[in-house]
Amino acid sequence: MIDATPYGRMLGMKVMVAAPGTAALMLPAGPALEGRPDFLYGGVIASLLEMACLALVAQELGDVRRRIKPINMSLDFLRGGLMADSYAEARIIRMGKHIANVDAVCWQDDREKPIASGRVHLLLG
Repeated sequence: MIDATPYGRMLGMKVMVAAPGTAALMLPAGPALEGRPDFLYGGVIASLLEMACLALVAQELGDVRRRIKPINMSLDFLRGGLMADSYAEARIIRMGKHIANVDAVCWQDDREKPIASGRVHLLLG
């Protein structure tokens, strides 16, 4: 779903096979995504985390007609994201009737060395 959105396509995001109860995306590095020299732009990393959370909640709801809207995001940039393919995986912390709380982690070569993590609160319309 997310890889079919205009923004997801523009960034080149791809849905990956993920463990049950999670969603995973891959973002290929490219010159258009560079921030400071040799590093991914932080906004692109934030977008990858957010899109992984959105993808998981949409997958869990199974109803594409429901509107899912971010109402709050908290991101931690843990190290610089190099110009390399990046991955994000999201998991639901709590799913209520109106709000979903989702965590996500982003890494590059080694999942045990994340470059960023985040918490996203989504309004379920």
